[in-house]
Amino acid sequence: MLAGGTGGAMLAAGFQSLLPGGNLSVIANTADDDEFWGLLVSPDVDAVIYRLAGIFNDEAGYGVNGDTFHLLAALEQMGEPAWFRIGDKDLATHVVRTDMLRRGSRLTETSLELCRRWGIEARVLPMTDERVRTRFATDSGNFSFQEYFVREGLAPELRSIEFEGIDSARPTPEVLSAIAEADMVVIGPSNPLISIAPILQLIGATLPRERTCAITPIVGGVALKGPTVEMLRAMGWDASPVAVARMYASVASSFVIDSRDAELAGQIEDLGYRAIVGDTVMSDGGVGLAAAVLAAYEGAQPSAR
Repeated sequence: MLAGGTGGAMLAAGFQSLLPGGNLSVIANTADDDEFWGLLVSPDVDAVIYRLAGIFNDEAGYGVNGDTFHLLAALEQMGEPAWFRIGDKDLATHVVRTDMLRRGSRLTETSLELCRRWGIEARVLPMTDERVRTRFATDSGNFSFQEYFVREGLAPELRSIEFEGIDSARPTPEVLSAIAEADMVVIGPSNPLISIAPILQLIGATLPRERTCAITPIVGGVALKGPTVEMLRAMGWDASPVAVARMYASVASSFVIDSRDAELAGQIEDLGYRAIVGDTVMSDGGVGLAAAVLAAYEGAQPSAR
C-alpha cells in the first residue's frame, strides 16, 4: 500500500486486521519530514506505525493517545518556538529514530525497528532513505511542509509545489522488493498532490498497473481529511474523483469511488479503469473499505487462482 497522512494510515490498519501477519507492506511518504531540535520527525511514517499499533491519537489527528506536552512547555518557557506540537511519548519515537541514524542506520532500518518495538508484523517502509522535502511557493514566500501546514495554517495563497531532492533520490531495495512481490498494490485515499505524488515520482514506473487499485480521497466534492480540495483547485485541478483518477491513470487499472459519486463511474471507466463503487468513508476504522477492495481484487482474478 502507498500511504500518506491519516486516511492512508487508517486504511492500512483496516488491511492489517484482515490479512495474515506479514502480508502487508506500507510504503510511506517522507517528503513532509522535518527536523526539530536536532530530531528527525517523519509524520506519515509515524502515523502509519501508530495506527497499526493501535495508539494513534484520533482526537488530535497526529501523535500518540494520551500524550502529554511537558517537554514542549519547558522549551516554550525557555523561549523556543513551540508551534510544532510534539508530545512527550511522540518525542521518544523521534529520539530513537535520530539516534539510530546517527549511529549509521538507514531510515528504512529505523522504521522497521520501530515496527518491531511496537509489535507490528506489517512492514512500514519509507519511500526512500534519502532526503526529499516538500516546498510550497506562496504569495507570502517559500515554506516547508510543516511551516505551511502547521505554522502558517495554510493561509498564504498557494502558487506551486515542489519536491526538493526528488530527482536524485532512489527508492530503497525494500520498497522495490515489496512492489515486485505484491499480489496487489493499493494507492490509499491520501492527498494526491503532496502525499502520493512524491512516492509515484520515485516508484510509479515500477507499479504493476494491472494489479494496482487507487482509492479516491474525495467524496461528494469534499475531502475525507485535510485540504485536498483546496489544493487541487489552487493547482488548477477540478476537485473531483475524476480529476484524481486522471492523475493515476498510467499506474492503476482499478479506481474506487464512493457510492455518493456513483454517477461518475462511467467517466472513471472512460479513463481506462475498472470502476469500483462502495462506501469509502472509513467510520469503522478502514475495515469495510479494505474488505471491499480485497473482494473486488479477488473477484477480478482468474478462477484458477
